[in-house]
Amino acid sequence: MKPFMDDDFLLSNETAKKLYNDCAKDMPIIDYHCHIDAKEIAENKEFKNITELWLGGDHYKWRFMRAAGINEKYITGDASDKEKFLKWINALSLAFGNPLYHWSHMELKKYFGFEGYVTSDKGEELWEKCNSIISSGNFRAKDIINMSNVKVLCTTDDPADSLEYHDIIREDSSFSCKVLPAFRPDNAMNLEKKEFTDYISKLSKVCGFEIKSYEDLKEALKERMKFFDTKGCRLADHGLVNVPFLPVTYEEADGIFKKRLEGTIPSFDECEKFRTSFLLFVHEEYAKLGWVSQLHYGCKRDNNTKMFESVGPNTGYDCIASRASGNELADFLDALNKKNALGKIILYSLNPNDNEILDTICACFQDGESVNKIQHGSAWWFNDNLGGMSDQLKSLALNGNLPGFVGMLTDSRSFVSYTRHDYFRRILANYIGSIVENGEFPEDYELLEKIIKDISYNNALNYFGF
Repeated sequence: MKPFMDDDFLLSNETAKKLYNDCAKDMPIIDYHCHIDAKEIAENKEFKNITELWLGGDHYKWRFMRAAGINEKYITGDASDKEKFLKWINALSLAFGNPLYHWSHMELKKYFGFEGYVTSDKGEELWEKCNSIISSGNFRAKDIINMSNVKVLCTTDDPADSLEYHDIIREDSSFSCKVLPAFRPDNAMNLEKKEFTDYISKLSKVCGFEIKSYEDLKEALKERMKFFDTKGCRLADHGLVNVPFLPVTYEEADGIFKKRLEGTIPSFDECEKFRTSFLLFVHEEYAKLGWVSQLHYGCKRDNNTKMFESVGPNTGYDCIASRASGNELADFLDALNKKNALGKIILYSLNPNDNEILDTICACFQDGESVNKIQHGSAWWFNDNLGGMSDQLKSLALNGNLPGFVGMLTDSRSFVSYTRHDYFRRILANYIGSIVENGEFPEDYELLEKIIKDISYNNALNYFGF
């Protein structure tokens, strides 16, 4: 029997161990998509305690706590921070087979020196141990990023954001990590949201002119893209249920937009038509700027209406969507390609059944000029685990160019999520090591080292142009 989560965790053969330890383990990190708040980095936030650091905003943990029968009072409610932490430890001790069990133990070991495994009776010990480190004065936001060996970190930012905190971070010459904004214009696209008109008013104020038509919206977004570009932005990002592709004219899109400004929420098909026009427009602009676009789709959000009204979005009530269509995605990419406006795009589907679909679509639009111009992104969200990562790597290897993959990201709001890169690198080394051990690829360590290091770090550095 293998020891519990020892140095060879997830490494099942000697080749895997060599590839991980000699090639992957110490590579720097590029976190090109996360939800960390730039303000917290700029202010070098010092966390009150382990609950604020570890449980605040972590809907992964909240979902499991609910499933473990823990009352909402101890999750998003008014219980004390210590009470919430102790309830989480009780739940974690029984998280058999859940990736949270692995992630949490890796975080406890790396950042807090905790050896062994979590049991329900260790709550008090962990509360004291973690908080003593957090309160030491050497465990602020920038300290955690530095000890995680993060070289580039991309936040997720709305077009109306001032990016003032990115300026503050950039002016700190003692902090070596490059923190860059990423452009996320979902609020300007989702007509069905009740707060849409308020958002357009906000964007109008930022741009200095009233947005009264679709053309005005386009001009506003182009202006904000130019502003983001001056701040070092290299990526855009979209959160979607599916990638829409419905025939739509400019006049139709303009009419639908004006209808929404007048207070009428358009029909589902009208919203999809507007999204089609919107996404085609912004992607043409991204291509001009040389940005990379990320399309996250296949998620149905805020399913529990009562809890959404009580605790808001991003609180653990999202699920995998089933109606996303590879046909529409392929048609969308083809439409851009016909206009010579197809830039670099990373595709993520929350539905694991889409792996082969994504890889075969990507292959249709590679241009022979850049490596994996259209990327199948890392196993996302509910697939961010041992099985999901393994399946994504296998599908990419079978249907595309695995050595050209840009690798892992955190997609997290937590500063201690960087162990997920280590988790990914172990899975990667084990997958490639197993292929070699099975005689399916030569035992050429010079070549294997390049593949591992490229996927861990170098490919992202080159693909994004950091």
